[in-house]
Amino acid sequence: MSKKNIVIITGASSGIGQEFAMQLDGILHKTDELWLIARRKNRLMELARLLDIPTKIIAMDMADKNDMRVFKKILEIEDVTIRMLINSAGFGIMGAFAEMDIDEQLAMLDVNCKALTEMTYYCIPYMQRNSRIIQIASSAGFLPQKNFAIYAASKSYVLSFSRALREELKPRKIWVTAVCPGPVETEFFDKAERTGSTLAIKKYTMVSVQKVVKEALLDSRDKKAVSVCSFSIKSFRILAKMMPHSWLLGISNLLK
Repeated sequence: MSKKNIVIITGASSGIGQEFAMQLDGILHKTDELWLIARRKNRLMELARLLDIPTKIIAMDMADKNDMRVFKKILEIEDVTIRMLINSAGFGIMGAFAEMDIDEQLAMLDVNCKALTEMTYYCIPYMQRNSRIIQIASSAGFLPQKNFAIYAASKSYVLSFSRALREELKPRKIWVTAVCPGPVETEFFDKAERTGSTLAIKKYTMVSVQKVVKEALLDSRDKKAVSVCSFSIKSFRILAKMMPHSWLLGISNLLK
């Protein structure tokens, strides 16, 4: 009996993760099952009812070590080949580092960095030639950001980790793409702005989640290292490479 071909999406209960599931549904002709991972089981069940592809719902907290051990066991028991892993679980909180709750900020690191890393580590042994890994980073990872310090640092980690991992997996023909969108029309800012607010100019660069995901899938198909959606964010990436970060941080202070 052949192995079951699966796609795994973390953070699938909303936002970018949910949109990946919606766009992949119907085009995964060589995939037997879509695994949806998030904490909110009811949201996963609602999503699964909208999809034609068979789904497996795994309600878990990726920052919980016990939940991750259970997931590792599921992989060991199931006879699967992972065709694609999409790590989209993550969140951000805005505000001054010294004034925000430290536990919430450490939780950001746990989900955005540690959980993503652990999930990737457990999945790689079940991948084969032409499998894909899509890691949701952010344009915030291009540059340190005042009042968004931990989030920007965590996404810089995701970007750096993804690019290094891509080089390590090249000989196995497993392709890694880091997705670095700017502001996206999702629930993200509902939580992020509870303790602070973003630059007003960022709101003018906001794009639809559908556009971000569509471009990410195309870039992953084309084996690109980084996926950046929209002209404004692509321009920002070039600026972050060319100009000293101290200058760009000074400019951002003037925009407040």
